[in-house]
Amino acid sequence: MAREPVYDVLTGLVRTVFFAQGLRIDITGQEHIPRVGPAVLAVNHTAYFDFMEVGLIGRRSGRNVRYMMKAELEHGIVGFLMKHCKAIGVDRGAGAESYGKAVDSLRSGELVVVYPEATISRSFEIKEFKSGAARMAIEADVPIIPVAIWGAHRVWTKDIPKRLGRHRYPINIRIGAPISPVDDTDELSATTRASMIELLAEAQRDYPMPRGAAWVPARLGGTAPTPVQAAILDREELARRKAAREAREADRARRARG
Repeated sequence: MAREPVYDVLTGLVRTVFFAQGLRIDITGQEHIPRVGPAVLAVNHTAYFDFMEVGLIGRRSGRNVRYMMKAELEHGIVGFLMKHCKAIGVDRGAGAESYGKAVDSLRSGELVVVYPEATISRSFEIKEFKSGAARMAIEADVPIIPVAIWGAHRVWTKDIPKRLGRHRYPINIRIGAPISPVDDTDELSATTRASMIELLAEAQRDYPMPRGAAWVPARLGGTAPTPVQAAILDREELARRKAAREAREADRARRARG
């Protein structure tokens, strides 16, 4: 692995955070993360900081993974970190360009992290997938490696108070066997999603989950929203964001007119 000083420093900080919080991380399937060669890492998304666990499994195989991050973050300190960690900026207004950068990264031999659900799952179940992960795997002719993380959402997720102190939460990570790309995007997405559902169930098996807890899926006796309820909350959040964005744009226009 080529030395990347900024990435090395960030990795050290992440390990320090894990140690301070007392996180107990259990990983199975590490052998599926290749030490050389490209792949799409398809990861479920339940927490704001679950990217740190993904970085950990990459480093355990001697790899620096490449994240796809919002292009609007490409300034200041975060922009500096993105540049030096070879992150891929995602611009929703220029999706084809962002997608092309991800494919180029795969063709150059990188491990590219993709969250096929696109946004955090409020139900903590696997949401429906966007097609990007499958399409880039097909175009770059690389495998998809499914990954399921369970427990990171207890630290910080949507709608639940964050717990950033020392709590010694267990976090289970399950990595599946690589899935070879097929020509049909829908088929590849469905196969990947089915694998991730199985991996998530495996990660949840024997995990202590008290009934009525807000971080426990409704299916398992918790009070997290059901997938249907979560979808409604997601739509309401998008509507609020759109209204806030339009208000900011209108305010800028008024000030520009003087």
